Amino acid sequence: MNTAGSNLRESHAHLFQLGRSLTMADLSACTSRLEAIERLTEHAKMLDPDGWVLAHGMRPDGWDDRSYPTRSELDHACDGRAVCAWSFDYHALTCSSSALAAAGIDRCTTIEHGQIVFDDAGEPTGELIEHAALHLWNTVPEPHESQRHRLIRDACAHLGTLGFIEVHDLKAQPWLGSVMSDLLDAGEISMRASLFPLIADLDATLIAQPSWNRSITLGGIKVFTDGTINSRTAWMLDPFTDGAEAYPSGTPMMTPDEISDACCLARSHNLPIAAHAIGDGAVRAVLDSIESTRCDHMGCRIEHAEVVHPDDVARFHSLGVIASVQPCHLLTDIEAINRSLGDRLDRILPIKSWLDSGLIAGETLVFGSDVPIVRADPQDSILASVCRRRADMHESKAINPSQAISQAQAWACFK
Repeated sequence: MNTAGSNLRESHAHLFQLGRSLTMADLSACTSRLEAIERLTEHAKMLDPDGWVLAHGMRPDGWDDRSYPTRSELDHACDGRAVCAWSFDYHALTCSSSALAAAGIDRCTTIEHGQIVFDDAGEPTGELIEHAALHLWNTVPEPHESQRHRLIRDACAHLGTLGFIEVHDLKAQPWLGSVMSDLLDAGEISMRASLFPLIADLDATLIAQPSWNRSITLGGIKVFTDGTINSRTAWMLDPFTDGAEAYPSGTPMMTPDEISDACCLARSHNLPIAAHAIGDGAVRAVLDSIESTRCDHMGCRIEHAEVVHPDDVARFHSLGVIASVQPCHLLTDIEAINRSLGDRLDRILPIKSWLDSGLIAGETLVFGSDVPIVRADPQDSILASVCRRRADMHESKAINPSQAISQAQAWACFK
């Protein structure tokens, strides 16, 4: 391994889901809908006939046929079993008829902040977006709590092979600190961790915190303010060029007042907020709330910040806000970015401008992967931040190349 790629910090991960994903079908290498279906068929054959068929990593925007496998195709491929196959961004999925039935989703179902895609006959196709996808996922049986130690140990071991010695979990379950402490005390892991629970899990996390190993800290509170580019649900200041008619500028998951309330709650506990904000509308709303609630210079973080209006770039430094970004997402989002945001590519991941405005690599500008959304290999973010394109692409295909930084600067963001 490159010596620059050791003793690293993974600043945005989901350990429990990473552990689970290691047992799921990985569809990230599939190049078409049919290939994804074939992979699911093979994976189903290896499972208990009564168990769910779970998969992740689909990237339809990179396929010639950009459509998800339908419920009827999944029914046929997996013999009528319950199937749940996530898009790589974990903001959309497709599922089988029995999975829809288990979740109580039919032609009459509506879900706030979620979309159910219907066919011409008015029946669900199996494609679910945002909170509709979460509704289905909450139906999938979770691993028994006796399996948590193994899943977290496997996740930490996986990160360790990539050079990471510290991880930030940005949707930490209330039990995660205790499980990691058990593993640390037993010498089964050596990973340091900073945990960011959702607001709903804060009280339970605070109760558990006194028993944590000293290598585990409470980093802040996590909120989701928007969706993603691939799902066209990122909260944009201007409409996507190919956005959905029902939500042309994406789907805000929180109102400005709700973001401000979250900031105030975090401040009452002397904690920073860590806000998922991908679109430039979401980024601006979070910056505005941090400023109006006087939560500036508290260590607040904006996670992802994939699209940022030029007027908001320098506000990160002036407000003391950490840009916690995942350049590796550029590698998987390129097709979606070009299709939906081709008229504003100058707003995509303004990494160099953040550094020029005063952010410090490794302190106020930090890199992660969002694993298992994409793989955690730091080389992906190095490639994306230095070359601004995939390795197999001509340099003319680079996205916003004026924002490229050096390898040394990029590695520093992992330290």
